[in-house]
Amino acid sequence: MFMVARPCGSPVRVHQLHPTPHRSRNVVVRCSLSSVKEIEEKRELDSELRVSVAFPPIRAAKRVVLVRHGQSTWNAEGRIQGSSNFSVLTKKGESQAETSRQMLIDDHFDACFSSPLARSKRTAEIIWGPRQEPIIPDFDLREIDLYSFQGLLKHEGKARFGSAYRQWQVDAANFIIDGHYPVRELWERAKSCWTKILAHDSRSVLVVAHNAVNQALVATAIGLGSEYFRTLLQSNCGVSVLDFIPRSEGGSPHICLNRLNQTPGSPIAGGKSSGRDTKRRIILVCNGSTQGNIEDGFPFTGDQPLNMLGVIQSQKSAELLLDLKVNSIISSPNKACVETAVAISKVQEAADCLGADCVPRYVEMKQMGNLDIEAIFKQSEMDKSNFPPFQPGWLNRVDGGLRTALWDQSGKAWRSLLDEISDDSGSEVVVAVGHAAIHIALMGHCLNLTKDWLGSFHLDAGSISVLDFPDGPKGRGVVRCINYTAHLGRWSIPITRSTEDGEEF
Repeated sequence: MFMVARPCGSPVRVHQLHPTPHRSRNVVVRCSLSSVKEIEEKRELDSELRVSVAFPPIRAAKRVVLVRHGQSTWNAEGRIQGSSNFSVLTKKGESQAETSRQMLIDDHFDACFSSPLARSKRTAEIIWGPRQEPIIPDFDLREIDLYSFQGLLKHEGKARFGSAYRQWQVDAANFIIDGHYPVRELWERAKSCWTKILAHDSRSVLVVAHNAVNQALVATAIGLGSEYFRTLLQSNCGVSVLDFIPRSEGGSPHICLNRLNQTPGSPIAGGKSSGRDTKRRIILVCNGSTQGNIEDGFPFTGDQPLNMLGVIQSQKSAELLLDLKVNSIISSPNKACVETAVAISKVQEAADCLGADCVPRYVEMKQMGNLDIEAIFKQSEMDKSNFPPFQPGWLNRVDGGLRTALWDQSGKAWRSLLDEISDDSGSEVVVAVGHAAIHIALMGHCLNLTKDWLGSFHLDAGSISVLDFPDGPKGRGVVRCINYTAHLGRWSIPITRSTEDGEEF
């Protein structure tokens, strides 16, 4: 059920809406090479999708911070770089690296790995600054090998290679050139990188590399296949964070994507995702802190309003979203979520009234019951003492029945959100406000995962995550960022945290 309400005290109108049947998604495989062998290879690749990689066991928790290099001369020219080493940072790229240095200046790192290519090496030098430990070059961190494509302008690649270039655009996982499958090779190389990074005697590691290789590092860490290439965005100097948590029984550590693509600039500026124009967008805003979060130390504390920190967080989120024209805001009926949604709505409606030609704009607000998860967890018999607030991977501790209930309910919410940005709806940008747990599940549905991945993502109070749909709501979503908190300023969550002996992340 949806509840449609004006935030300004007007009468509430309640509409009973019928759930939309599950939306089927058609997968179209475009392939310039038509042999039966390659079709079989495509099927084999699909079967390998989402198979977790076995990593070596670790003795203590480890946090790895990935950074893509700043803008390079070939980025600016629109030239295909691959693993070539002819481009260097532009002035803008150096400025981006300096912004990332400032963003990480108070963070502790034990070691820094870097691609040896000049654009990444220079970015690493700027960010690493006066630290005494030498930067560790790793040739496996170089950018994707693109063979004959390297050095070409994009229109030259299209003109010279025709169908192969088209396949690189629409079916990169099966793209073949000069007898190589570059994306598949990159995924294998990323696994090798992780073996070396995890074997290093350190607790907090900085890795500076490239767009494609960072995508592969994130994807292989959480068990996603090469089909996910261009799905997890990596902008120039974007920061991504992965937590590796040892298991008590030993074996491969639990891995949680704590943050994806926290950029020096606004995560919602620009209209392109993976080089494609996009108009349809879902923005997931986690409600700010409540008093119960502080007093009980538990992520589910009932229907409570925002505390002072939560009010500040909601206002900061509203200010960040000023860069967008939001069509509708959908929130959980939970008090903290409604307060956050109202703050965003007020700023959006006032945005068009700042000039001389004031044209007030109404932003539609709705409340969606399927975004509220308190009832699910109230039915449980969980021991609250076992649940530190929003600790990375905490959803792994939820019993199977609750995870299933969360996943099923979030699936209904996800289908409703897709309807909101459908061609018939007229909406292009929808903001959804809810609890971190429901947003983690929504991201899982966006990536076409299962409930087994719920513990593989993390969100903080007041964070923003952005999902783009360059092919419309029936196409695959592109994750622009996850758990973005830079807009919170002094109230943001640090990229890294203390790793003193005995202290957990």
